[in-house]
Amino acid sequence: MIIDMPDTTANDVNRRLVRLRDEGGAVALGRVLTLVVLADERDVEEAVATTNDASREHPCRVIVVAPAGDGADARLDAQIRVGGDAGASEVVVLRASGPLLERGDTLVMPLLLPDAPIVVWWPRDAPAEPAADPVGAMAHRRITDTTAVEDPVAMLHTLPGVSRPGDTDLAWARVTLWRGLIAAAVEQPPFEPVQGVRVEGEVRHTSLHLLAAWLGERLGATATVVPVPGAEAITRVVLERKDGDIVLDRPDGRVVTITQPGKPERRISLPIRKLNEALIEELRRLDPDEIYEEVLTKGLPLVEVEGAA
Repeated sequence: MIIDMPDTTANDVNRRLVRLRDEGGAVALGRVLTLVVLADERDVEEAVATTNDASREHPCRVIVVAPAGDGADARLDAQIRVGGDAGASEVVVLRASGPLLERGDTLVMPLLLPDAPIVVWWPRDAPAEPAADPVGAMAHRRITDTTAVEDPVAMLHTLPGVSRPGDTDLAWARVTLWRGLIAAAVEQPPFEPVQGVRVEGEVRHTSLHLLAAWLGERLGATATVVPVPGAEAITRVVLERKDGDIVLDRPDGRVVTITQPGKPERRISLPIRKLNEALIEELRRLDPDEIYEEVLTKGLPLVEVEGAA
């Protein structure tokens, strides 16, 4: 069910939600968090679809805030989606204009679930310092997506200087399965030190840089990102060792082949993670990700890009 509320207020939207719950059984009591999405208008429907998928594992109230246009007058148009149009959540889409956009926190505060954690997600462009944003400052977790911006690598390299506990990036969630496979391969005999790391693929896909930073920082090895023209994401990871390299090769973006000295070749399904899968991954934890913070501040500055000036 979709309910449109043109030229309204956040308090009126909240009252309508309460009335829906009382009259029609739209339940909010089982929600585990409030997910606030600060989106561009072009990203609203994709963001709603993504949060609908995520809500099936993490029941939540979703509040999407987007600009309504270039109007200078303060105006708020709202839309409430419940039932089949909202997955396992309640979705509130707020389209604001004028000065209302400058203080998004005042829009979302009346709609926050009491005593529930707050997560903020920027599907595309994020503020220079997410924790200093009025809405970001309210949140327990702040999720950016450097892969979706115009200059992904440049944005990624701004994050170490502004990162605060609770910050994370969907590019980091996209390498979780890679990290598990690599850790399992390194922990098998022979236990030789890794002297160098190469992560190959689409150089603008910031997951390459974060994976290389994690490996370099954890293994104490030089880490290099190698551009591969035409690639979609990570295509190959090479861990260089004296008596033979460990190679994880995924040229098709679907199946990774793992080869290492003295071991039979292994093939494992590893498709490129979709947006909803990355968001679900990040919503599984609401505490600060200390490993991600170390990767940003200690590992990322040491990553080299092959061929870079």
